[in-house]
Amino acid sequence: MSPRRSYDQYCSAARALDVVGDRWTLLIVRELLAGPRRYTDLHADLPGVSTDVLASRLKDMERDGLTTRRRLPPPGAVYVYELTGRGRELLPVLQALGTWGVPELGERRPTDAVRAHWFALPLLRALEGEGLVEVRLEEGDFHLYVGAEDGPVYGDGAAPAEPDARLVLDAETCGAVGRGELSVPDAVRSGRIEVTGEGTLAKALREA
Repeated sequence: MSPRRSYDQYCSAARALDVVGDRWTLLIVRELLAGPRRYTDLHADLPGVSTDVLASRLKDMERDGLTTRRRLPPPGAVYVYELTGRGRELLPVLQALGTWGVPELGERRPTDAVRAHWFALPLLRALEGEGLVEVRLEEGDFHLYVGAEDGPVYGDGAAPAEPDARLVLDAETCGAVGRGELSVPDAVRSGRIEVTGEGTLAKALREA
């Protein structure tokens, strides 16, 4: 475990950066907002991180009270990492950082990796109400817990139960919504988002 480095400044922003300012830390938080993840899953969804750096960051985050590690009961019997309450409090920080970073996106570069669930947090920002939403993109499926106050805020793959709404759209539309160039209701009205489901959230989107 690396010794914690500090800016040695009596400032809450500096203290926060002492904890989460290292490269990869906030992206690990992004992945763990989906709930408990195995080390191999984290490594697969953080392309570019070395195994040594990922292991070091996870140990640092556990030391700093952002994550915990536990062993799943049989037949799984593997270790998973998950956020603590303190770690989950970083959701609005990531949301704000994502909003601030929108002008930096531009066109996708040939070297840019992409995962379907990376669209989850921007889309979550654009949805109102409460409920389970399944999102289908060409790149893959993910689901959102809109309005959730505790636990995972999104997950990879299809919804674990019948969702309140299913959204079918392409990555271009999802990106436009995330960048604030297109609202979800406008995308539904223009046919760029197909909404199915009988939940309150689906009905509200179709009637907006």
